Amino acid sequence: MIHAEVGPKLAHAADVLAGEMMCVKKGESVLITADTGSDMIAVQAVQDAAYRRGGKVATITLAPQVPFQGALADEYLPDHVKAAARECDVWIDLCMPYLAGSKTYDAAVNNNRTRYFLGADMGSEELVRMMGKAKLDDVFALGNAFAEIIAEGTGKECHITNAMGTDVTFELAETEGLALAKATKPGGYFVPGTVLLIPELKSVRGKVATDLVFHEYYTEMAEPIYFEIDGKVQDVIGGGPENKVMRRALARAGNGDFGYVVHFSCGIHPAARYTGKCFVEDQRIMGYDAIGLGLPPWEPGGGENHPDCIISMQTITIDGKVIVKDGAIVSPRGLAKQANKLQPLYN
Repeated sequence: MIHAEVGPKLAHAADVLAGEMMCVKKGESVLITADTGSDMIAVQAVQDAAYRRGGKVATITLAPQVPFQGALADEYLPDHVKAAARECDVWIDLCMPYLAGSKTYDAAVNNNRTRYFLGADMGSEELVRMMGKAKLDDVFALGNAFAEIIAEGTGKECHITNAMGTDVTFELAETEGLALAKATKPGGYFVPGTVLLIPELKSVRGKVATDLVFHEYYTEMAEPIYFEIDGKVQDVIGGGPENKVMRRALARAGNGDFGYVVHFSCGIHPAARYTGKCFVEDQRIMGYDAIGLGLPPWEPGGGENHPDCIISMQTITIDGKVIVKDGAIVSPRGLAKQANKLQPLYN
């Protein structure tokens, strides 16, 4: 049975992705990468939407899924996928693990042509909520206002806590990463609805507690896992059977070491809904936080191959000023009012 959200709403969301987000123009070459774990109804909807925009569309399905994301995916990619990624105008990636951060990705986004979209594990229902149930201009406006406050805090202390036991401090660095904007020029782009906080790597101190991780797969855990951090990740405690998988993923991403905290974030999407099943959507819930663990791209062996965890209902303080309180944006200068006005669309 097709879910009630799928149908006209899915077609609309796919049109928003192809047209408003990725700015597909008539005659452009559009590549969609999927894998055997992808929601093929969603893939078909995106493919059709790109065609309606006048794109020359090709979809490639990887069989099977690549086992790791980022730079670790390259050896599992067929040559014709690598070639297609270099020779397209728009690349919509619906693979999970995703291909951002791979050498194939680097070649594509640095060719002064390709616009890449990291869709990862969005299926039909997630696509409807993420792309169809909020005005992108409003989501980006809130994200830009939030990012300005973060940028003003560069060099200052950021403190993040939550009820599960997260309590971590760090010095804010300048934000870098995939663009939080519409794809009007070559480069890599995220699903809207999250704002990055980048730490000075060696400044991170404290503990992160979570029951949602993406190591070799995305999963909820029966018991929380705790990361003890002092510059680098020092220890991984709890998590039941997922502990050994996370340790393995950290060591793989950190060249034998556990590595650093690469990024924090804050979800700001008004329609994001917690399911515990979609990594892309869960981290965009208002006040949730995707925390990347491993090595950043500028470190040898670093990149998007790092494992992540997601924490819920965080409190963020920058230079002693509370920006987010238990998941709700409370910052001054109108940011809280702007966030409260951001509502999901119901048509």
